[in-house]
Amino acid sequence: MIPINPPLSTPLQLVVARQRASLYNMLVDPMRRAAARCAKVWHEKERLDQALMDAVHGLPFCSYMYAMTPDATQISDNASQAGLMPEDFGRDRSHRPYMMGLDPARDMTLSEAYIGFRAGRPSVTAVQRVHRDGLLLGCLGADFDLRDLPLTREHYQQPGQWSQIKGDPAIRGNVFRQCRVESPLDRKIDMVIPVLEELMIVYGIFHGKLHFSSSRATLWSIKDPFRYQLLNYDELVAPDICLAYPRCDYPGDAMIPKKLIRPILDTFKHLRFADKTIYLRAGSINIFNGLVGLNFSCDGSHYVPYDQFLAKDSEFWEGM
Repeated sequence: MIPINPPLSTPLQLVVARQRASLYNMLVDPMRRAAARCAKVWHEKERLDQALMDAVHGLPFCSYMYAMTPDATQISDNASQAGLMPEDFGRDRSHRPYMMGLDPARDMTLSEAYIGFRAGRPSVTAVQRVHRDGLLLGCLGADFDLRDLPLTREHYQQPGQWSQIKGDPAIRGNVFRQCRVESPLDRKIDMVIPVLEELMIVYGIFHGKLHFSSSRATLWSIKDPFRYQLLNYDELVAPDICLAYPRCDYPGDAMIPKKLIRPILDTFKHLRFADKTIYLRAGSINIFNGLVGLNFSCDGSHYVPYDQFLAKDSEFWEGM
């Protein structure tokens, strides 16, 4: 079994590692059996091709299977679900990604994902060593298109932790040469905040982002979650914009209590005006994952759980 806890893994990488371990365990026995059958006819191409066809039909999600010498020269046709494909006979595969990272401790190595040569899509290859009477004859390769694999594909959940991401070094290097320029939204912020709060707690907006510098907002609605809406300055400062949205009960499974939407937006205002050099350019709220997004003039971004965001006082943010 391949390890599923590589060092310094992120939560997303751990999910990927578990899927790779599942795939490895799914393939190890079929690949071993295919190697045993192919070893018996290794030097008889027609019989070797037929053994590969029998093996690939036992793996209906396999794109291609082929045999290679120890130096990765292909000695068979490609066996596919549609039949034999002779065009790769004699191909040198030694420089392909799956041949450059073979594990010397295992008979079968499952490659990292790479972009497939033919389909141009993410793929993986299982490489199985073939032995007979203790001698290495070569390897079998089995290619798999990631989209075809019968894995559980567990849904990845973003962990609720503070993340900080550095932005463009060119912007960071010149940050102290700039100064915040008042935008139209800045001048009307006390009208905009109540409108956005109302949209989020009464009218079904579950993700809202205020772009202070460009005086606009992007909104995602529970009623139409696959398309975002762009509100310009004139729409944001008009409270009757709420008439364009149907009422919607605040979701019971929202992580952010609706009474805290206004304090979060008020903190956005503070971060916008607290400093002339390091200031908030855009702030977002997602009520379902509970994260507050911040983008500052230095192009640095923070994604902060709402309770941690509200727990920080003004001295903390000004120190940052």
